[in-house]
Amino acid sequence: MILVTGATGFVGRALCAELSRRTMAYRPISRAPKPGFFAMGSIDGGTDWAGALAGVETVVHLAARVHVMNDTSADPLAAFRAVNVDATVNLARQAAEAGVKRFIFLSSIKVNGEATAPGKPFAASDKPHPEDPYGQSKREAEAALLAIGRETSMDVVIIRPPLVYGPGVKANFASLMTWAKRPFPWPFGLVANRRSLVFVGNLVDFILLCVRHTDVGNRVFLISDGVDLSTGELIGKLSSAMGRRAVLLPVPPSLMEGVAALLGRRAAAQRLLGSLQVDIGETTAITGWSPPFSVDEGLRMTVTASERDR
Repeated sequence: MILVTGATGFVGRALCAELSRRTMAYRPISRAPKPGFFAMGSIDGGTDWAGALAGVETVVHLAARVHVMNDTSADPLAAFRAVNVDATVNLARQAAEAGVKRFIFLSSIKVNGEATAPGKPFAASDKPHPEDPYGQSKREAEAALLAIGRETSMDVVIIRPPLVYGPGVKANFASLMTWAKRPFPWPFGLVANRRSLVFVGNLVDFILLCVRHTDVGNRVFLISDGVDLSTGELIGKLSSAMGRRAVLLPVPPSLMEGVAALLGRRAAAQRLLGSLQVDIGETTAITGWSPPFSVDEGLRMTVTASERDR
């Protein structure tokens, strides 16, 4: 039996669909009562998981307070810690006491940092360097979980994905798809950045490999599609999946950075012009895993689902 928290979220829905397809026993968790789900109500540092954990062998913990732009909380770090650290550690401790064999935690590449230098992708062994409250909370949760893994017989597996996309994706990636549909040129012809992404189908496949693999306990894994794209390449592939051809203008990145600075949009410019690469070599070497879906397949399925759901 696999317990899945965050089962109603973007990754959770995809994971539960694949568990059903593979006829694997699972128990999806929701906060509010919902047919087919185990309702838990509020999930925090005091939640009693006894009923939900009965008979469970593996926990896949996806529930989290996710990263948001322009956070309006009075104390963002405290808000992130309440869910991403306190609630996570509470669940893990109860899971270990209940005899759960493996605890799989979906963390974030933001634990490593926000950007990489050219040709120097993040590795799992790098010293963590979170730069915002969300990344800090995930880092603190990882440290607490690994300590529980050392102190108990429960294996802990930590997965740090970069941006996850796929059918049903929201936020920045959905906005990018909306813009990619518009027939005007893009100023990214000279942008040579590299960014790692992971298709939700690849992420789910790796999670399920971690459920059964014998050598993943108490480790941290970085994951991606295995192919890094520049912003121009990503827009080009999205446009191609939509049956369009992207026009990329040769605008110097320094000019765009200067305009962004004047407009107070440095962070947005960093996401479009900067690099964030991950090295999945260690993940592949330890587990033998390789992404079952190519980036072109993933983007095509994402666009098809978006157009179908309009």
